[in-house]
Formats: sequence, C-alpha cells, structure tokens
Amino acid sequence: MQAAAIDVHGIAVLILTIVALILFTRDRIPLESSALAVLIVLVAGFQLFPYERAGEVIIGPRDFFAGFGNEALITICALMMVGKALETTGALQPLATYVGKAWSKTPVLAFISTLVAGAVLSAFMNNTPIVVLLMPILVGASLRSKFPISGVMMPMGLATIIGGMSTSIGTSTNLLVVGIAQDLGHSQFGVFDWVLPVAIVGGFGLMFLWLIAPRMLPDRTPPMADTSPRVFSAQMHVKEDSFAAGKTLSEVLAKADGNMRIDKIQRSESLFLTKLPSVVIQPGDRLFVKDTPDNLKHYESLLGTTLYNVSDNEHPIDEDTPLDSGGQQLAEVVVTRGSPLHQKTLTAARFSASTGLMPLALHRARAPSSQITSELNSIRLRAGDVLLVQGSRDSITKLKDSGTMLVLDGTTDLPHTQKAKRALAIMAFVVGVAATGLAPISVSSVVGLGLMIATGCLGWRDATNALSIPVVMIIVVSLALGKALLGTGMADYLAMNFVEATSVLPVPMILSAFLLLMAIITNLVSNNAAAAIGTPIAIGIAAQLGVSPDPFILAVLFGANMSFATPYGYQTNLLIFSAGGYTFSDFLRVGIPLTIIMWIGFSLILPIMYGL
Repeated sequence: MQAAAIDVHGIAVLILTIVALILFTRDRIPLESSALAVLIVLVAGFQLFPYERAGEVIIGPRDFFAGFGNEALITICALMMVGKALETTGALQPLATYVGKAWSKTPVLAFISTLVAGAVLSAFMNNTPIVVLLMPILVGASLRSKFPISGVMMPMGLATIIGGMSTSIGTSTNLLVVGIAQDLGHSQFGVFDWVLPVAIVGGFGLMFLWLIAPRMLPDRTPPMADTSPRVFSAQMHVKEDSFAAGKTLSEVLAKADGNMRIDKIQRSESLFLTKLPSVVIQPGDRLFVKDTPDNLKHYESLLGTTLYNVSDNEHPIDEDTPLDSGGQQLAEVVVTRGSPLHQKTLTAARFSASTGLMPLALHRARAPSSQITSELNSIRLRAGDVLLVQGSRDSITKLKDSGTMLVLDGTTDLPHTQKAKRALAIMAFVVGVAATGLAPISVSSVVGLGLMIATGCLGWRDATNALSIPVVMIIVVSLALGKALLGTGMADYLAMNFVEATSVLPVPMILSAFLLLMAIITNLVSNNAAAAIGTPIAIGIAAQLGVSPDPFILAVLFGANMSFATPYGYQTNLLIFSAGGYTFSDFLRVGIPLTIIMWIGFSLILPIMYGL
C-alpha cells in the first residue's frame, strides 16, 4: 500500500478543519459567524497561495463557493420551507388530537404510539416542529396521569432522531451525505434505500426508549408554562407608591406570607444591602427574586412593585406594550441557535420594539441556580435560556406565527385551516415523486415548494422564516472543507492511516470502528459538519480496502445522526433539554446506551447487506 502524499496545503486544511470543529462547539460564538470565518480563511488562503500541480490550479476559491449552489443545499432549503407549510396550516393537528386522547386513556400504549408517530413523521419532515407539537401534549398528559414528564420527554425527542435516519430526506445530514457522494461520482441513493436496516435497528432503539430509558431518568420538574412552570430569576422594582416602600424586609416577607425568596437587595449600581429583617426597603430599590411566573406576578401585585424597570428607556411602557391593560398573557420564549436573541442582549435585539412584548424574567437552563446580577436587558442570552415575557394575546400569537422564536406554552391550539389537507397532499406528492424515481428529490421539493406557495398553503414570509442561516452556512463550509480535504489528498491520507491502524481487523470491524468514530464526533460538533467531512474520508477508506463505498457512506450517515448523548448534538435535543428541565448528565445516561445499541445494530446489519 503506497503512502499517500501530503503537502503544506493539505496540512493547513487539516488544521483549519480541526479549528472549525472546535469553533462549532463554542456556544458563545454564533455558528454562522464561525462558519463564515472559516470560509473566509479558506478562500483567502487558496487565493494567496494557489494549489497548483504542473502549473495548473487544481483547486481554487471558486470551488469553495460552489456549496451555495449545491443540489443538497437547495433540496434542504426547499424541504425546510415545505415542512413549514405543514406547520402553518395545522396539518398535524389531527395527530396531536389523537395523541392527546390516547394519553388520557392508555398512557403506556400511548407512549409507544407517540414514539412511533414521532419517528415516522421525522422520516419526511424536519424534527423541530414535531417536537414542538408533542411537547405541550406530553406535559399536559403527565400532569393528568400523574407520571413524571422527564421519563417521556427525552425519549420522544430521541425517537424523532432515529426516525430521521430512515430516508434520504429525513434530515439535512442525510441529504448532505447523499449529495456529496453523488458529487464524488458514486451511486445515487433512493429515498427509501435504507428504510429496512433503520427499521430493524431503530426498532430496538425505540424499545429501549419505551421500556428502559424512563427508568434511567431522574424525576425532573417540567418547566412548561401553565402546567408545571420553571423557576425564573427576576427583579422587582420598588416604586414610590409601592407597599414595600418604607417597610422593613420582615414586613415585606410577611405580606407575601413568608413564601417569597429574595436573593439580594440592590440600592444602587454598586450598593447591595445585607438581607437583615430590619433593613428598610426604599423607592428605587431592586429586589432580586426567584419563583414561578404565576408567583412572580402575584408578588408584583401584592407588593405594588413592577417586574420591569420604570426608567428603562430601551423597553418603554406605552401603547404598544400596555402592561396594565386587559387581555395580557405570559409566555415563555426559548433562545435557540439561529434565534434573533441568540448571543445578543435584549437591548441589541430591540426585542420589545419588534415584538410588542415586555421581558420580565429569565431562566438560565444550564445554570438554573445561578443568580442574575445585572439588568435583564443587558444579559447576553445563550442557547437554552428561557425568557418570561408579557404582552397581548395578539402579540404572543404573532411571535409564534413568525417562526423566528420558539414560544413554549401548552394553552394555544395550533392553527387548523381548510388548507391542511392540501398541504398534506403536496407533501405526499414531493415524497412520492422522489420515491418512485420520476424525478430527483431536489426537483420534487422545489416543485412542491412552488405548489405550497401557489395554493396559499405557505406565504413568502413564512417560507423565508423557515430558512436557517446557521444551517445554510454550516453546510456550505462543511462542503468547502470536504472539497479541500479531498482535493489536497488529505482525505486519502487520513483514510489510509485509518486503514493502517485497523489493518489487523476484518473489513466488518473496520466499518464498525469507523461508524463508532462518526457517532462520537457528531456528539461533539455539528452533525452536518461531521457528515460532510466524514463522507470523502469514508470513500477513501473503501478505496483503500477495495470494497464498495456504499456501506461506509451509510456508516457516515448513520453515525452522524447518532446525536443522542449531548444536549447540543442536535437542535431538538436543545429544546428537550430546556423544556424537560434535564441536566447534561441525563443525556449521557440515556444517550450513551442508545448510541451503543444503534452502533452494534448497524455494525451487524451493514456487513450482511453488502456481503462484507
């Protein structure tokens, strides 16, 4: 076996790839910013130092821009928008009604039905709206049936990931792997080419999630609004006419029946008072408190304080945000990656001006016991944080319908219009055309998008809101890095070294080791990044071994989808992490055994499928 040649360009690309993977794990840096920085370095580097052989440019900056027009990316964007139409038309509402009724009658059977339904739906559309649809249903059912929500919330979310593996359109990762493989000249996979192995292996995974996972999870308090609310950190501002003004701390606590928890008392920017029973509360003081939304509003009314800063010019109380008018509602807004609030302060995001809602308090999902020590509008929000807001019913509904932020409450029904059946029919057309081979999924999805818009199932605003800039950027950069690794020969070099390190093993065990490696990587970085970088290496490994590349390509696809073990491995994990009140260790507790089950299953079935 000849040693693969490497050069300075290949080494530089490998280093940049490692740096990119590290950046993608840093939540403080927006994913799209990291991706753009990597793309700039890649493009500028190959412009300043062209990669040439015999005076001919082998790979240049233009090759890295090709990702923006990649067929896989276009398909992913089209399917995101088509899936949005199912959400906005309420096409999934009948399923929600059925699941809700089933939970009230037979919870045990309803649980497995929910897992299967979530998995099947995820084979054809984005996981996120499915998880958002099922979360409030599960919370309500858990309260009625008196079972811990933490035992079912995570299994439901992980079941949708398993289901997403089963078709080429189930996740953006699947489309990306298939697209890259096609670009590299290898066989094109059909929509349902690997449904059978996923159904078999995934069946064992679902049984684990149904029977064993709930017993492994501690009983966590569900933090959904209007059911079992999460605890928020808030600041109560004492006004001149407040009951608290001029009263001692002991009198204030007595007024609240001794139930209010005051963490700190702040008199000025630098002066904090000791919480002595005799300390006198003055107008302008801020009381740092923690409690549920209902209790916070109760204390606000009882003490005559406000949960907003009356001198806050960034969030004024006016006709657009009249907190003292009727018809007001509380809502909880989850900060997710790609959200307008992610890695921004409320001031920078102009939250109240753009939504007509008043921010009241904050729940930090990753550190629920931590204290909020500064003004709410100056805190940089992280993925997983939950913001308690107040506003009119119309403003909250408008925020939900915008699709730009995730609003968690189980009180408002999904929209259900006469266009739901039309949207379902168009989605069936998209899948059917691709499945029967009449046209590639890229063609059927774009045609389906056009039909959704032409028939009024989807407006342009909803269509554009369905697009995720972080997803687009990570795919483009992943494709660029994959092309650079392949073009410089570094992918072949890495493949050869992997084969050499495992040369004493039979081919099925090499395949199994590679599958496990991809499963580990995808829980540390973006699954799309792992897939795009892993696919050319997989093809190189197959070439070194002299076997079909198909099982190794599927090993990348399956491994990159096994984002079970960390809350940041997949977008829906983050939603479940926040809504279920889980800890990082909860995901490890369930995710690692599930990953092992899926890894062993695919390690056994792939060699049989391809005669290895």
